[in-house]
Amino acid sequence: MIDTEKRNRRRHTILSAKKSDSTDSRTPAQKDRDRLLYTSSLRRLAQVTQVVAADVSHVFHNRLTHSFQVAQVGRRLAERLLTLHADLISRSDGLDPDVVEAACYAHDLGHPPFGHIAEEELNELAGTDVDGFEGNAQSFRIITKLAQHSPLHRGLDLTRATLAAVLKYPWRRGQNPEKPNKWGAYGSEDKDFDFAIELRGRKNDRTLEAQLMDWADDITYSVHDLDDFYRAHKIPLHLLADRKYEHEREAFLEAALKRHPERTGFWADPQALRESFNEVMIGLFPLADRYSGTWKERAALREFTSQLIGRYIGETALRYSDGLCELQIDDHLQLEVAMLKELTWTYVIEAPSLVSQQFGQRQAIRKLFEIYSEASHHERDRSLFPAYYREAIEEAGNDDKRMKRTVIDLIAGMTEAQALAMHNRLVGVSVGSGLDEIVR
Repeated sequence: MIDTEKRNRRRHTILSAKKSDSTDSRTPAQKDRDRLLYTSSLRRLAQVTQVVAADVSHVFHNRLTHSFQVAQVGRRLAERLLTLHADLISRSDGLDPDVVEAACYAHDLGHPPFGHIAEEELNELAGTDVDGFEGNAQSFRIITKLAQHSPLHRGLDLTRATLAAVLKYPWRRGQNPEKPNKWGAYGSEDKDFDFAIELRGRKNDRTLEAQLMDWADDITYSVHDLDDFYRAHKIPLHLLADRKYEHEREAFLEAALKRHPERTGFWADPQALRESFNEVMIGLFPLADRYSGTWKERAALREFTSQLIGRYIGETALRYSDGLCELQIDDHLQLEVAMLKELTWTYVIEAPSLVSQQFGQRQAIRKLFEIYSEASHHERDRSLFPAYYREAIEEAGNDDKRMKRTVIDLIAGMTEAQALAMHNRLVGVSVGSGLDEIVR
């Protein structure tokens, strides 16, 4: 049996040595959750793409609404598992719903403007000399170094438990050959990373709270995109749910399998994928026609998405192994969620209209990087940088790696409106007013 008091002290340890406020009745995890909820990095996500830009006529989910929903699902998962498996958890390394919720708020903070297109472009521009760019590693950098909470320290000064829960990929670049394109921290955050992973104590092993954050993310992403793109007439759910349209389902399955030619993991058994998709789509989707926006359709669609989330929360369990609790998710649930996520890729992300838009976004990111990189090496041009980033450039001295990382921090921390407006101003397309500060 693990010493609960000792375990909690270890989980709630912070890297700094600040004094506690005796008038504050919140738990350490609740403080973490509140700091993340109030950071400006979270507010920025209101103008960052989930799939389609947030400023179009249809009200799509953005990264902020997504993060709120992930936090709600993650918390409910944790609360339910605490009720059902209290004994297993007491013998393991713990589970705190506030830690899960905090990690859910933090999980997308490093997501750059324009989504995964910008992530790929920034990674290519960064190169190997500064550990590339990865959205999850950028999230960890934000909460440990870039965000502000107190003049006494950098970052948000979060507990070990919350830092570990944010690490969906608890390894550095190149340390996990099974996922070479994913990592959880840059070398510049080594001290915080090492501090966080001590909690679990096993190489490349996520804490239970990190597993819950990741599963909540998958659930939420798969379900609310269906809602968005069925309403926007992009995903024909009514056809996919109709037994008469077998060709539509087969065409979708073929496209999904084409995206995963490795045929490993979920994709090794096309028949199982087909059956799981048919179960959730033919068996549960309630509408027979193209969405027109009637009260009945709105209510039925909301009931459907609620039913899916309840299904995935309600059938999640724990198993106990080698002194630790692990998330246990039935294979058919994971197959369902995987296929629901593929709908967005097939019908939206790979559509020619979005691909052409993403091409332009990639060019904007590249041009911003080129301009700011050049400016960082010339003192006369450093006034192009907002004060916070100008200070970082000056502190870097002649360290090219630190200057490159600062340029990436600046671009990745913009909203999409800021990135486009600043690109247009710097290349002379639309210079705007000299009194208007685009990025602060």
